[in-house]
Amino acid sequence: MNPLFSNAKSFLALSFFCVLLTILMSGVMLAGHLGSWTNALGFSLPLSFLMGFSSSSAYYVCRALPLAERHFFKVCLSYTIASLGYALALTTIAYAWNSFSLSLAVPELGLTFSEPFALGLALTAAFFYLIALLAFDVLMAFSKLRLAERREAQAEIQTREAQLQVLRTQINPHFLFNSLNSISALTAIDASAARQMTIELAQFFRQTLALAEKKSILLSEEITLCQHYLAVEKIRFGKKLLSTVELDPKAMDSLIPPLLLQPLFENAIKHGIRDLSEGGTISLQVEEKEGWLFIRLTNPIDTEATPTIGTGTGLKNCSARLASLYPERSRVEWQIREQLFSIELAFTSQKN
Repeated sequence: MNPLFSNAKSFLALSFFCVLLTILMSGVMLAGHLGSWTNALGFSLPLSFLMGFSSSSAYYVCRALPLAERHFFKVCLSYTIASLGYALALTTIAYAWNSFSLSLAVPELGLTFSEPFALGLALTAAFFYLIALLAFDVLMAFSKLRLAERREAQAEIQTREAQLQVLRTQINPHFLFNSLNSISALTAIDASAARQMTIELAQFFRQTLALAEKKSILLSEEITLCQHYLAVEKIRFGKKLLSTVELDPKAMDSLIPPLLLQPLFENAIKHGIRDLSEGGTISLQVEEKEGWLFIRLTNPIDTEATPTIGTGTGLKNCSARLASLYPERSRVEWQIREQLFSIELAFTSQKN
């Protein structure tokens, strides 16, 4: 649709421009002694509105010449022909309107339509139409740029969603297979514990199924899921596995990606607690400060033990998900110091 008629604001702006053009043309006619105020207004008012609204045809001329297929000389020739044709048509209409006004024999209508005046009117119309062509060119180029930006943003969002979906499909089997292996191992050792572990696992998945497909969940909900996971693992490891949790009450209603922390607890057990004969304590600290959410998970490790072979899925997924969801507003760091492994997540705090 023509931009000049796409909304009421554009239409009103064009009408206001036509009024200003009427005043300007009337002033020029008075300065040239072509008639009185009434004669000048009677001639310029309809002509100004005709020029203003007919200039919208420049949009279709520009659209007929796609920006990607233009050649300089072709554009110059096309714009020159269009401007001269517009000037000829407008001057002819103006002459016909003035002749009609004079034929009515009303003193307030019609004015002296000399050859110099006709030439000046034609040149003004050609220049006016050329300006309209250039203006529509700029407008169309700007519109294409905005459309390209919107498409790029949409493509980026779709790519990010696809990446997150891939990460989710990696996390769910990763936890399930390790949990089933734990139950399988306990079946031969303690059937009652295996049964209790199965019940806890079922309760965990009952809540997980309701939350895992969401884009974000409350931190409090993620903490609850992790507590169910620890309950499953504590049946397996007994007193060898301990945990402490320090939570900032202000952070509990913060939104985080689902299953963000559970793989970190799993790594803490698989690559830390399991290798220690005396076991150890997994510590979770959560704090909200200055609009940022800080999460720190610490567990003891045996620095002299043979490293457990693994793919680092939990840490990679955690880092990739935060980088995708909070570009340039997240940080994931981990280190080993004094037989302690610690990982710290920091990202912008978002509320429900």
